[in-house]
Amino acid sequence: MSTATATELVPFSPPDIGGAEIAEVIATLESGWLSTGPRVRRFEEAFAAYIGAPHAVALNSCTAGLHLSLLAAGVGPGDEVITTPLTFCATANVIIHAGATPVFADVDPSTGNLDPASVAQAITPRTRAIIPVHYGGRPVDVAAFQTLARRHQLTIVEDAAHCIEGVAGGRKIGTTADFTCFSFYATKNLTTGEGGMVTTASAAAAENIRVASLHGMSKDAWSRYQHLGATRYDVVMPGFKYNMPDLQAAIGLHQLTALGEHLARRDATCRRYDEAFVNLPIGRFADLAAPDVHARHLYTILVDQRTSGLSRDELAAAMAECGVASSIHFPAVHLHRYYVERFGFSRGQFPHAERIADTVLSLPLSPAHTDSQVEAVISAVKAAFRS
Repeated sequence: MSTATATELVPFSPPDIGGAEIAEVIATLESGWLSTGPRVRRFEEAFAAYIGAPHAVALNSCTAGLHLSLLAAGVGPGDEVITTPLTFCATANVIIHAGATPVFADVDPSTGNLDPASVAQAITPRTRAIIPVHYGGRPVDVAAFQTLARRHQLTIVEDAAHCIEGVAGGRKIGTTADFTCFSFYATKNLTTGEGGMVTTASAAAAENIRVASLHGMSKDAWSRYQHLGATRYDVVMPGFKYNMPDLQAAIGLHQLTALGEHLARRDATCRRYDEAFVNLPIGRFADLAAPDVHARHLYTILVDQRTSGLSRDELAAAMAECGVASSIHFPAVHLHRYYVERFGFSRGQFPHAERIADTVLSLPLSPAHTDSQVEAVISAVKAAFRS
C-alpha cells in the first residue's frame, strides 16, 4: 500500500465534528453576525462553568492567551520566565514577545512534565513567572508549583493546550493557577479549527486580556453595533488582534458538550494500545494515579534504538509505509536554531528533555478513529518491530 493511500487510512488526529457543530455554523452564517459576538459570550460562559473558573476569555489561539496572560501579570523587559524545553515553540516564544527572557528547566523523565526541583534551581531575583506545560494531557505537580510561587512571589501561567479535561489534586485544570491557557487547534481535544481560552480568578486580569485582545478598544464590535445609533469607544492600550469570532465559537459550543464522550473514547484507545504493546521493547511514561485525571491528548511511546532495535524515525517511516501517520511531540525548544544562536543553549543542558525529544513518538489518537483504524495502528507498530 502506498504512503499516500495509507495516510488517508489512519490520519494522526482527525477532528470529531458532528451535525450539531455544522448546524450551529450554518445558523451563525444566517444570523449575519460572524465576528466576536453573542456566541463567543455563550462559549465563554459555558467554558467557565465547565472548568469552574470565575472568568474565561476566548481568543484566537492558546499562544495569544499565553502572551496576554504574561502581559496582564506585568511581565516585561528585564524579567525571566521559567518553562520546559519539551513543548511547542509557542510556549517559549511568548516570553520573548512579552520582552522577557526564557529560562528552561529540565523535565521529570517519568512524566515528561516540568520538574519543580529543576525549576527551583533555575529561580533568580529576575524570575517573574513560571509556565508549566501539562505535557500530553498529564497534569503537572500543581501543588509543588504553587508552593514555589508562594515562596518566591511568582505568577503561574499554565499551558494547558493538551489538558482541557485534566484534574489535579481534586481540582480542574483551569482553576489551579493565576492564568490557564487552553488550545482549540484542529488536533486538540476540543477544536474550533483555531482558537484558545484563558481562565483566571481575577476579574481585573480577565478584563485586561479582553481589552488587549481587540486593539485595546474599550468596546468590541458587538457592544458597538448591537444597538442602533453610533457608539463611541476609546483605545486604552496598544492592543492586539487576538479575538475569537462567532464562527469558531459556534463549533466550540458543541465540542464542549461532547468532551466527556470524546475522553471516554480516547481512554479506551489508550487502554487498547497499552494491552497491545506490553511486550514490545518501548518506553512509556508512568501511569497517573487516581483521582487525578489525564486528558489523553497524546499517546506517546519512547523508541530508543539501543533498547528497541530500531530508531524512532525508522518506526515512524515503517508505520507510514503501512498507512499510519504519527508525530513528534516535541523537538527540544532550546535546540532550535533561534534559541541556540540568540541565547547560547546547547545539547546536554537538559538531558531528560533531550532524551525524550530524541525518542518520543506520538501515535494516532482521536475519538474520530474507528476500531479498525486503531487495530491498523497496532498492526503497523508490531510489524515494524517484527521486521
